[in-house]
Amino acid sequence: MTRILAVADEVDESLYGDKLATLAPDLVVSCGDLPFDYLEYLVSRANVPLLYVPGNHDPNVKPPDTTWVPLQSEIPVPGPQGCDNVDGRVLEVNGLRIAGLGGSLRYKEGPNQYSQAQMLRRAIRLELWIRLKRVRAGRKLDVLVTHAPPFGVAEAKDATHEGFKAFNRLFKEFHPLLLVHGHVHPYGRNLPELHLDGARIVNAIPSRLIEI
Repeated sequence: MTRILAVADEVDESLYGDKLATLAPDLVVSCGDLPFDYLEYLVSRANVPLLYVPGNHDPNVKPPDTTWVPLQSEIPVPGPQGCDNVDGRVLEVNGLRIAGLGGSLRYKEGPNQYSQAQMLRRAIRLELWIRLKRVRAGRKLDVLVTHAPPFGVAEAKDATHEGFKAFNRLFKEFHPLLLVHGHVHPYGRNLPELHLDGARIVNAIPSRLIEI
């Protein structure tokens, strides 16, 4: 069993105290829109891997193109230090195969915002990476980390928060055990877990401890 601490969108002030040690997570995942110094604090105090995807309010965290830079070995990598950006990638951590897709539906100019068609293209590229990975224990994907929810699942107040149809496609293709997301604020309510094609869907705002 793996204990996952999922965080998103709102800083959980209680994690600055003794609560983090009490939770004793094996892994931390961030679903975006959180200060980088907060994530750096979590990864340093918990002393476990921290995977993250960017939210629509985060800066561009894509690695710089260094193909044209000669003889320069120290190129600064954007994003929180000590954390791994899983956006558009597949990583294996603590025996779990974890993939991520950050960003929200586009509503203005800026990074980490996509149309439904753009996210579909990103999801198809991720599908190819997942299929190329060697299958472990009969599963191609265990956890999907996103900023926005799958389409039609979360309680959306407007079109910006409806979520992406491409995530529903990934569910049908790979049947992950868990999806964690943020973006849709519960405003103090304790939202129950949802389910889609047999997977658990958890809104991580501001923090949730999940055992898988």
